[in-house]
Amino acid sequence: MFNIIERYMNKLSKTDVDNFAKKNNVFLNEEELEFTYVFVKKNWQTVIANPASLNLDRYKDKFTEENLVKIKKLFKEYSIRYKNYL
Repeated sequence: MFNIIERYMNKLSKTDVDNFAKKNNVFLNEEELEFTYVFVKKNWQTVIANPASLNLDRYKDKFTEENLVKIKKLFKEYSIRYKNYL
């Protein structure tokens, strides 16, 4: 499973991140999108290995309050949905 995720992450684009966010009712401004894209590309292995280690509150200065709430909810939903596959 790790190899599949790694291949996907290697091809992940900023547009992919933006489309996923919009599909989930999270509308990121350019700075939020850039931060999210770089963060995901750099930290995906750590987050997958230990999702509980991600403290999104540490990044509250990177997002609007509304988007941070939505991102936290989305992360929790996806963590629960896919935890058995990781």
